[in-house]
Amino acid sequence: MNNSCADWMRSLPKWLKLEVASILTPFDRDLIDHDWIGWRHSPQHPPDEPWMTWLFLGGRGAGKTRAGAEWLTEQAVSGARLALVGPTLHDVREVMIEGPSGLRAIAPPWRRPVYEPARRRLVWPNGAEAMAFSAAEPERLRGPQFHAAWADEFCAWKRPGDVLPMLRMGLRLGEDPRLAVTTTPRPMAALRALLEEPTTAFTHAPTQMNTRNLARGFLRGLEQLYGGTRLAAQELDGLMLDEGEGLWTPAMFERCRGRAPDRFDMIVVGLDPPVTSGGDACGIVVVGRAHGTAYVLADESVSGLAPSKWAARVAEVVARYDVDRVVAEVNQGGEMIVEMLKLAQCGAVVKPVFARTSKRARAEPVAMLYDQNRVIHTRSFGPLEDELEGLGAGTGRHSPDRADALIWAVSHLLLNSVRLPSVRVL
Repeated sequence: MNNSCADWMRSLPKWLKLEVASILTPFDRDLIDHDWIGWRHSPQHPPDEPWMTWLFLGGRGAGKTRAGAEWLTEQAVSGARLALVGPTLHDVREVMIEGPSGLRAIAPPWRRPVYEPARRRLVWPNGAEAMAFSAAEPERLRGPQFHAAWADEFCAWKRPGDVLPMLRMGLRLGEDPRLAVTTTPRPMAALRALLEEPTTAFTHAPTQMNTRNLARGFLRGLEQLYGGTRLAAQELDGLMLDEGEGLWTPAMFERCRGRAPDRFDMIVVGLDPPVTSGGDACGIVVVGRAHGTAYVLADESVSGLAPSKWAARVAEVVARYDVDRVVAEVNQGGEMIVEMLKLAQCGAVVKPVFARTSKRARAEPVAMLYDQNRVIHTRSFGPLEDELEGLGAGTGRHSPDRADALIWAVSHLLLNSVRLPSVRVL
């Protein structure tokens, strides 16, 4: 990289850098801005050893999209036929093509491709073409053939095991058809299988490696919120956790034992109710908040009760623990849940909540709080802790009603006001 314009500029002292910048023409500045060899960090460069698939794992904002876009641009020689595959067609267009690190943004004006939405096609001035595909539609990959392909956010694909073989069967043009895969890792079998393939070469970059291209305070803010958690290891360090690893472990529960304080600024009941007496258990978990920490006070869950009976149980728990609010999941039962609590003369405000994501997605932020020692169990809660372990690892044998109730309660107390810093990608 010694002959790189960007590398040369970076080596200059600040005073000389300013002087040189003042005499550069707009064309000169454009050349330096687009000197990718000088600006990139080492994991953004494809491995030197022979490979058929380059897998770049990185944290959020680590420069994965830029690396994929730059590599595919190198493949866009005259007559090349290329493929772009993202989680959805919208992601392909808004991130891979039109995004701030996408194919059009990184190209100098004299080599900027044009996107034709009606044909899902990106065309370079030299005649190279890239077709856009959604990973949600693997059948569209039947028939077309390519010299190279770039697959982005592989771990966000809903059907990676169906899409990847179809894409590879289309890589049959030229002497050396290859595939670049850029993604933030997740513990999934498809990613592990890809890593273990003998023709896969691998690079890795944590978010921190790309700090100079991120908004000021972005990384510091996320480290304060998530530092030391499994979420940070995955999303910031770009590390793949063990497949099927539980979000909760027995060691975590031993570590989070503690005494309740004398006063709380709020006490809530998390409620995951059944709609019939023959259905699942009614999850009723009492959690208090003090000084930014949640304290699990009681698990009052019951089974086999009709709606009027479990509603009466909730009302009794509310009175006994001086509860301020009942956070009730209403996916099943809807307004009936609220009406039953009113009829039982529940002496707390009832806040209905609706589950719009998977159980694991709702559980991950709460497990992160356990990692940070911000959730304390005031005693051992055997059945509740068993459900939390099973929920994280996907090994539960029945509906995790106690765990769901706890997750709603802790989320209401500690997560409702969390706001994440924004990201600026260059």
